[in-house]
Amino acid sequence: MGKHTPVWKRFLKNLLMPLAVLAVVIFFAAALEGLDRGQAEKGLDQLETALRRGCVSCYATEGVYPPTLEYLQEHYGVQIDRRRYKVYYEVFAENLMPSITVLAVK
Repeated sequence: MGKHTPVWKRFLKNLLMPLAVLAVVIFFAAALEGLDRGQAEKGLDQLETALRRGCVSCYATEGVYPPTLEYLQEHYGVQIDRRRYKVYYEVFAENLMPSITVLAVK
């Protein structure tokens, strides 16, 4: 006669092991999503910093802030990935720092 596996061992093998594997997969998926979100926020900050530095460089060189976002891109090398970011650039006066808002495109 062969050995008979206890019920609780069969229960562990047939139910808990797949659940454990599923839990690990869910954990890794959540971790990857968190990394992606953190990288997107870092990209926002880097773009806003680059825009502000370009504005300050323009003011230091020309005595006025850039009149448009396009001027800043053409003359000061700021690059914007428009597929990922939406930039709002508002100029109040030549001698006041423009209002710059960077948002992620979903």
